[in-house]
Amino acid sequence: MLTENTFCRLYKVFPVLQNKIRIVPATDHNISQIATELAQTQLLPVIYETIFIKIDRLLRHETVPRFWAHFDASRKESPTNGQETNRNFFRFQEAVQKLYGDFGQYYLQLKRLEKIRQLVPLPEHLAKKPTDISEFIRMFRCALLAQLPIDFNWLVYEFYSVAFKVFALNHAESDEYMDVPDSFQCSACGLESEHCQCQNLASAFTSTNRQLAIMGLLDKIAGFTLTMLIHERIDAKIGETKDSFSVSHIESLERWLNTVVLQWLTRIYNRGSLTIEPSDRKIEEAIENFQTKLGFYLCENYANAIIDQFFGIIIDFPMSQAAIDDLKICLEKIDLKGHFSKTVKQTLETKLLHPGVDTPDILTGYVAAIKTLRHLDQTGVLLQTITEPIKEYLRSRPDTVRCVVTGLTEEGCSDLSEELAKSEHLKVKDNVNEKLELTDWENWNPDPINADAVVAKESQSGRPSDIISMVVDIYGSKELFVNEYRNLLAERLLSQLDSNPDKEFRNLELLKLRFGETLLHSCEVMLKDIDDSKRINSHILSEESGFVQDRPFEISALIVSSQFWPTFKKETMELPETIKHMFDQYTKTFESYKGNRTLHWTPLNGKVVIELELDGKITEMQVTPAQATIAIHFSEQREWELEKLGHKMNMPPSILRKRLIFWQSQGLIRETRENFFVLNDNVSKRDSAADQHVLQAPDVCDDEEAESAMESASDQREEELQVFWSYIEAMLTNLDSLPLDRIHQMLKMFASQVDVSQEELKGILQRKVREHKLVYAGGVYQLPKA
Repeated sequence: MLTENTFCRLYKVFPVLQNKIRIVPATDHNISQIATELAQTQLLPVIYETIFIKIDRLLRHETVPRFWAHFDASRKESPTNGQETNRNFFRFQEAVQKLYGDFGQYYLQLKRLEKIRQLVPLPEHLAKKPTDISEFIRMFRCALLAQLPIDFNWLVYEFYSVAFKVFALNHAESDEYMDVPDSFQCSACGLESEHCQCQNLASAFTSTNRQLAIMGLLDKIAGFTLTMLIHERIDAKIGETKDSFSVSHIESLERWLNTVVLQWLTRIYNRGSLTIEPSDRKIEEAIENFQTKLGFYLCENYANAIIDQFFGIIIDFPMSQAAIDDLKICLEKIDLKGHFSKTVKQTLETKLLHPGVDTPDILTGYVAAIKTLRHLDQTGVLLQTITEPIKEYLRSRPDTVRCVVTGLTEEGCSDLSEELAKSEHLKVKDNVNEKLELTDWENWNPDPINADAVVAKESQSGRPSDIISMVVDIYGSKELFVNEYRNLLAERLLSQLDSNPDKEFRNLELLKLRFGETLLHSCEVMLKDIDDSKRINSHILSEESGFVQDRPFEISALIVSSQFWPTFKKETMELPETIKHMFDQYTKTFESYKGNRTLHWTPLNGKVVIELELDGKITEMQVTPAQATIAIHFSEQREWELEKLGHKMNMPPSILRKRLIFWQSQGLIRETRENFFVLNDNVSKRDSAADQHVLQAPDVCDDEEAESAMESASDQREEELQVFWSYIEAMLTNLDSLPLDRIHQMLKMFASQVDVSQEELKGILQRKVREHKLVYAGGVYQLPKA
C-alpha cells in the first residue's frame, strides 16, 4: 500500500490525479522517490492508467469547452473605436495561447511519467503505442474536434484576414489596400499611425501559428478557413482585372501569388521565417504543393473570368489581344476547352442570334469571332465548334447574302471590305504548299484528336481559309454570292446613272481574285455596258444620227445586255403617249445604228427630272418613272378614281396606291373619299392637307425609290429550281414512288442544266407536299391519287 507521503508526492508531480491542470515544480529526487515506491508496491500500471483517464476527463470537461467558448457566435462584436479595431484578432490569439498553456501542463506531466517508466518497467501490453506523448496528442485532438462548434470559423477567418492584410502591405511589394484616403491612418491595421499595431499583430500572428503547429492543430483549426481566405484574395485580385482586356495580367497575378500569398503561407508553416532550412523537407514540400494547387486555382479562375467576358473581348479584338494571350496560357495548364466552347457558344447565341439583332450586326460579330478564335486556337477546332450555330442562324435569314455582298463592296471601314482589300496582296503560287512546309517546320504540331474532318483538311491544305471564304461558306456556294453581287451591282448602276464606275471596277477586280473570272464575267459585261451606253447615247443624240432634234424633253438610256444582267422584275406600266413616241423614235435610231439589234424598254426603271408649277412657283424634283407618270395624269385631269387611274397606267390598284403615297406626303394629292384622289392646286389647301397627312402617316417616305428593280438571288434560284418539277412529275408518274436520294440521282442524269443539292431538292419536295401536290409516306414521295 502507498503511504500518505507517497500520495502527496504523487499529487505534487501529477496534479491531474486531483483533477487539476497546473503543475508545481518537482525535482528529479521527488520523481525517483515515487518510482521506487511504485516499484515496491507494483502499482505503476494502476497509476499509469489513472493518469490517462484523468487527462481525458479534464480535456473533455475543462480544457476543450474553455477553448471553444471563445468562438461563441453570440459574442461577435463590431469595433466602436480605433483601439478595438483588431479585437477579434487578439481574441483568437488569446484562445490559442490559453489552450497552448494547458497543452504544456499536460505535456510536462507526461514527460515526468516517461522518467518514471525509465526507472520502473511497465508491462508491454499496458504501454501506450507508439509513445505516451503521441497517445496524448491523439487524445487531445479527438477531444478538441469532437466538440467543434458549427460556426467557429468566423473568428479564425478574422484572425487570418487581418494577418494577411498586414503581411501584404508590410512584407511584400504590393499595392493592395493602398486606397485609404486618410494619410495619418495605417493602411494595414486600420489605426492611426501613432497607435499602429502592425508589429504586435505580426508578432502575435507568428507565435499563434507556432503554438498551433506544436499542438498539431494548425491544419485542423485553420486549414479550411485559410484555404477559403486565400481563394477569396485570389478571386478579388482577379476581379481587379475585369474589363481590362488590353493589358496582360497573368504575369502580374503569378508574381503576386509567389511574393505575397506563398511567402505568407511560408511564414505560417515555417514558424514566422521566410527561409526554409534544408532539413525542413516536409515544410518545403508543403509549400511546393500549395504553389502547385494555388497556381492551378489562379489559372482556372482567371481563365473563367476571361471566358465570362469573352463577348466583349470578341467585339474589342484586336485591342483585347492581351486577354486572348493570357487565356491561351491558362488553357495550356487547365483543360477548360469544353467549358469555353459551351459558354462562348451560349453567349453568342444569347447576344446575337435573335430577331432583335440586325443581320449586318450578326455578320460583324461573326467576323470578329473568327478573328478572335483563330488567334486563340490555330487548329481551328474551337472556331468550327463555336461558330457553327451562327452559320446555321444566318442561313435562315433571307437578307444574309445581300448583307455579305454589301459589306464586301460598301465604302467605309467594314471588316469584310478590309478583308477584300487584302486581296490585292494575294498571289497564288503553285508551290505555296511546298514553301509552307519548309518554313516554321520546327513549330509544327499534329491536329488534335477532336479535330473534325474539315479542320484536318484545312490544316493539310497549307493554310486555313481566310475570313471571306468562311463567310461565303455559310451557304457553301460561291455562285449564290456572285449572283447576289450581280443583283446589287445592277441596282447600284441603275440608281447612280451619272456616277463614275471606277470604284465598281476595283471591287470587281478584287472579287475576281477570290471567286475567279468565270463567275464574274457577267459583272464585267455589265460595267462595260455603262461605258457603251454613254457612247451610244452621245451618238444617238447627235445631229448626225437622225434623231428628233426638237425634243419636248431630254432623254438618256442605259442600254444593257439582257443575257448578262439579272432578271428585271416582271412589272409593267403604260406610259403617256408623248413619252412612248419618244421611246419609239429612240429605238428606231438605235436600230439604224446597230443593225440587227433592238431595244426593249423597262418603263419602271430609271430616274426622271420634272418641273412642277403651282401658283406660279416652279419646283424641280427627281422622281421615279411611275411617280412622274402619276404627276402627268393629274396635270391633265385633276380628279381620278383609283381603279380608272390603274387601268390608264396598266397597274394593279394595290400597287398604284402605294405609289400615290409619295405625292400625298408632298401635299400635292389628297384622298377626298375612299379610292378617290384630287389634285391640290391651292397653296393653303395643299399645306393644310400635307400637315394632316404627316400627322396620319409620319413614316411615309419615298419607299418606291428603295424598291429593287431586280429579282433577288433567292427569287431567281426559285425560278431555276422550278424546272425540276416537270421532271419529278414524270418520274413519279412512271415509277409510282421514289425516295429522295433516288430522285436526286435521276435529276442529275436527266436535268443537269441546273445544279441542285439534295437539301435544296428536299426543300422543293416538302413545299410540294404542303401544297398537296405530293404525298410523303414511308420515306418515299408519290403523286396524290386522283
